[in-house]
Amino acid sequence: MTDEVGAGRSGSGTERQDWDDGDEEASALLKTVGRQLKLWRERAGMTQAELGAAIGYSEEQVSSVERARRAPKAEFLRAADEALGAGGMLVAFAEDVARAKYPKKVRDLAKLEDEAVEIGAYSSHNVHGLLQTEDYTRALFRMRRPLLDEEYIENQVAARVTRQAILTKWPSPILSFVLEEVTLLRPLGGRTVWQQQLEHILKIGQLRNVEIQVMPTDREDHAGMGGQLQLLSARSGSRAAHLEVQQLSRVFLDPKEVQLLEARYGIIRAQALTPRESLAFIEKVLGET
Repeated sequence: MTDEVGAGRSGSGTERQDWDDGDEEASALLKTVGRQLKLWRERAGMTQAELGAAIGYSEEQVSSVERARRAPKAEFLRAADEALGAGGMLVAFAEDVARAKYPKKVRDLAKLEDEAVEIGAYSSHNVHGLLQTEDYTRALFRMRRPLLDEEYIENQVAARVTRQAILTKWPSPILSFVLEEVTLLRPLGGRTVWQQQLEHILKIGQLRNVEIQVMPTDREDHAGMGGQLQLLSARSGSRAAHLEVQQLSRVFLDPKEVQLLEARYGIIRAQALTPRESLAFIEKVLGET
């Protein structure tokens, strides 16, 4: 949650550190940014108050960034870079800082996905994150209990949207998704959000590198009763599996464990509708909404 502090654009250019104290990677990055900001400020012969006044922020905000207590937004870094004559050295941190505000498990998963040449995922209770619209994602986080604050929700939405760049990047990874029928019938977020989500899935299903399948509820034999899973194959040949339930998120790298989950996913795909049948099913559901 962003604090309201000092004068100027309070809370708009920096964000309070919202990752776990144990997230050493994010903490180290913010300390580096803080040291660089202080170095350039002192080189310019400016106090924290003078820099704050020059770029439209409070002295406390500048101090908090230098002490790695706040994550500077891109506009803060751009303004400081220009005022201090840093020649792009400060603004260069903007993208990394933006990613650092996401939870470590989200960053780790995004990195695995970005390096993957093939991804296969089975979703049992909601549409997979790579297929979600912003409004659908936002609705999922807003219905969490205990309640989450709005800033955290928006960070999660932004992180998920960022991950979805993998759908259209080049070279294109091979992507397959198996969705339980119930994930398409449950109107999470309300009728409008639900309809837009179905339309979005159909649109993504037209991509040449994407195959979407539906697992019918009436199947008498189902290999996915152990819950949702995601498989990732990297260009190097290494393989990984990601499982998530409630508060737990785990990545498996052991070849034997990954091989077991790959076999399970293969059976799940064989039991589901074909991609062509699945898109026809989704169109039917959309037509009945």
